[in-house]
Amino acid sequence: MKAYVFPGQGAQFEGMGKDMYENSSLARDLFEQANEILGFRISDVMFEGNAEDLKQTRVTQPAVFLHSVIKAAMAGAEFQPAAVAGHSLGEFSALVANKTLTFENGLRLVYQRAMAMQKACEMQESTMAAVLGLDDALVEQVCREIDDVVVPANYNCPGQLVISGTVPGVEKAVSRLQDLGASKAIILQVGGAFHSPLMQPAKEELEAAIAAATFGDPSCPIYQNVDANPTSDPAQIRKNLIDQLTAPVRWTQTMLHMIGDGVTEIIEVGGTGKVLRGFVARVDRRFPTSAL
Repeated sequence: MKAYVFPGQGAQFEGMGKDMYENSSLARDLFEQANEILGFRISDVMFEGNAEDLKQTRVTQPAVFLHSVIKAAMAGAEFQPAAVAGHSLGEFSALVANKTLTFENGLRLVYQRAMAMQKACEMQESTMAAVLGLDDALVEQVCREIDDVVVPANYNCPGQLVISGTVPGVEKAVSRLQDLGASKAIILQVGGAFHSPLMQPAKEELEAAIAAATFGDPSCPIYQNVDANPTSDPAQIRKNLIDQLTAPVRWTQTMLHMIGDGVTEIIEVGGTGKVLRGFVARVDRRFPTSAL
């Protein structure tokens, strides 16, 4: 039973998708369709842009989405997932892969999400930090004790939890977690406090867009970030997708649930094909993984 997983923001790299465009008429058609939908040639930025170009808000999220979704489409009949999941932004890629969203609807929502998050980031200075080498429960406790906004944001794998909040809140938490023995607790170079209460304005904006979009019946269950549980109910998928912006990404729990539910292989689709596989290895190093 194969599960396919899709990476989120941070999976971009220079030249991403160029080989696909050059070697597949299907990929070319989808990239050109994306250029029309977005109103600018995102394919040119993906293929020829540098690392800074790829960090632009209007580029990063749709670029990662396109790379994953087009790679899955190119697999054709071989792509037969028994389950899917996506890390943060990757959840939209997963929803196209299991036919809940069309390619066009998925891309439009991703672009609206990116711009809404950028606006929320501009309202208040905020940041995130990666914490390595501590139990999740201890990191959660420290976040609760800080007298500012700071919350667990990404449960990536055992021993790696990303926190998110105001700059003072995250700085206080990092200092305390270092004192408590974290092997690493470092501020990340990100645009703002993703998956925290500070994304509430973006959540409200995205909620309207999701409500207006058409959601079909999934071809297989999706394990969603908010609760790490599988669902095939379009109404539940909508709700979880909206809640995702201010809730933590429960990726560790998602991997544990997939393995516990009988998944026999986890296949990463998009990016370098290594990040999410690395997280799985931290959950169970013997568990089979591959990249599409």
